Amino acid sequence: MSALAVSAAFGLRRSMVYVLGLMLGTGAVLVAVATGLIAMLLSLPAFGRVLIYASAAYILYLAWQIATAPPLEDQPADVASPSFTPGFVLAVANPKAWFAIAAVFTASTLAAGSNTLDALLKVAVLAAMIVVIHLAWVFAGASLSRYLRDPVISRIANVAFALVLAATAVLPLLR
Repeated sequence: MSALAVSAAFGLRRSMVYVLGLMLGTGAVLVAVATGLIAMLLSLPAFGRVLIYASAAYILYLAWQIATAPPLEDQPADVASPSFTPGFVLAVANPKAWFAIAAVFTASTLAAGSNTLDALLKVAVLAAMIVVIHLAWVFAGASLSRYLRDPVISRIANVAFALVLAATAVLPLLR
């Protein structure tokens, strides 16, 4: 969603460095999951629970920020667009990315009989998905920017995005 917001606010070209940070940060998460870091952390039952609740709290905080955000405004050319580093840091700190990638990585088999080939195929497929998904969000933001500048439409979109995001935080806790 941040790719959508940045591209809506700053335009397609000015948002690409930030989106590259998002993609490479999410790629770093993919590598950490593929190498077993998240599995090691979640093998500690108490720590796993803390991570799940911390993730839910973070996502609910982001949902609140989105729900209460003002409508987009045109950004003058002299206002700096977000850079690579904030995109990278946000992607690495995004608990949804960790859990989503871990769920996909561990719940499927692409090459039975060869763990190495299976892991490499999963990394390749997920890396391609990371690029496609982020580009879809950035193109959507650029194409929706004129609508998201309208206060009424912006408020409706913000609340809708926030509700969907909040649901992704609360539903895993109900299991």
